[in-house]
Formats: sequence, structure tokens, C-alpha cells
Amino acid sequence: MSKTYINWSGGKDASFALYHFLNENPGGIGKILTTISEEQQRITMHGVRKELLEMQADALNIPLKMVQLPPSEDMDSYNRVMAEAMHELKAEGFEQAIFGDIFLENLKAYRDEKLEASGIKGIYPLWKKDTHALLKEFIALGFKAITVCVNDRLLGEEFIGRIIDQEFLDALPEGVDPCGENGEFHTFVYDGPIFEKPLPIKIGEKKKFTYPKKEGDNWDHTYWFCDLEKA
Repeated sequence: MSKTYINWSGGKDASFALYHFLNENPGGIGKILTTISEEQQRITMHGVRKELLEMQADALNIPLKMVQLPPSEDMDSYNRVMAEAMHELKAEGFEQAIFGDIFLENLKAYRDEKLEASGIKGIYPLWKKDTHALLKEFIALGFKAITVCVNDRLLGEEFIGRIIDQEFLDALPEGVDPCGENGEFHTFVYDGPIFEKPLPIKIGEKKKFTYPKKEGDNWDHTYWFCDLEKA
């Protein structure tokens, strides 16, 4: 069997991709790969603390590899750091990488291009599945997740720090993907069938943050964040 690692965000899509992969490949994950900000020591975009990612890895009983991303916002710098990480994983014998992507073609194409350059094959357990059905299954299986980042334009403050359940799904405005696949929201998973134990967490500060705009930007810049802490 090919040695496999998973690209880990700490959120529901990565967790659910891992669940589906393990159903067909028991014990088939050798490492978790995640990226954190070198300055903030938090996962990029999600804002989750490093120690919570370590808690997840411990509860999954899978070794964790953290890639420290430098302050530079330049994509070339990001690509270089990630290429080095994939080269190291390839040298360790890893041949496959799992992703939680569902339908973003451009993102998958980007990932596959970088993976091919490293001699690693991409695995997408959730690819092209119905996102409404996926979230309902996620909830029914007993996964526990909380929103840690939401797009202020699309969802707003009332959706930050909320548990992902049927009530959350029913409250989503029309046009918002149930899995947040377009970046509408990001989550942190603290319990579920893939974990050996639930993670003791508590909700900390909630705040709104606006990223600096640059010429040519075509993405939303204002988000709500929920700081999670170890309980």
C-alpha cells in the first residue's frame, strides 16, 4: 500500500476526507501536514492556535508535520516552502496526499501540478460529492465542529463560533455553500469517529478583521474570527 499523508486544516472537510479514506484504507495515514504562520503560530486563514492542531494530531494518533510560513505574502515564497516540505515527505517514502477539496477545479488543478512536480499523487475522497448531503452525513456521524472564521459579507457575526448542526445548516442564507467550499466559513473539528477522544476546548474572543487591500484584489477582505482555547 502506498504511504499516504493528509493536508490538514483542522476543519470539517479535511476531517471528513480522512474519515472516508480510512473507511477504505484502515490505518493508511502516516502523517498530517499543516501550515501555520511563522509570526502568529496559528493556521493560516482559520486562525486556529498551534496547540489545538497538536491536540487534534494527538487525538487522531497520527504524527504531525508543521510547515512554518514566512511573513511574505508572495505566492512564490509559499510555493517554495511547500515544495521543500513535499520533497522531504517524498524522501520519507510518501507517495500520496489527501485533500478535502470538493468542487473547486482551479484549486485542484493547482494542487495536482505541484504534486506532480514532487512525484506525489493527489487523493480527493470528497471530490464532486453533493455538499448538502456531505454536511448532513458529517452531522449524522457525530462529528463536532465549530466555525472559527466567517466571511462578514456573506454570513456575519451571528455565524461565528457556532456549532455545525442541522440548525446551522437550515440557517445558511441562499447562495452559501453548505460546506463553505467557496470560503464562506471555516471550521475546527473537536470530536468525531476518527478521534480517540474529544478535544477540551472553549470559546475565546470573537473579533472582526479586515485584511489590507491591494490593487487588483478581487476577494472579500473582512472576516469574523473566533479564538478557540484549550479548556
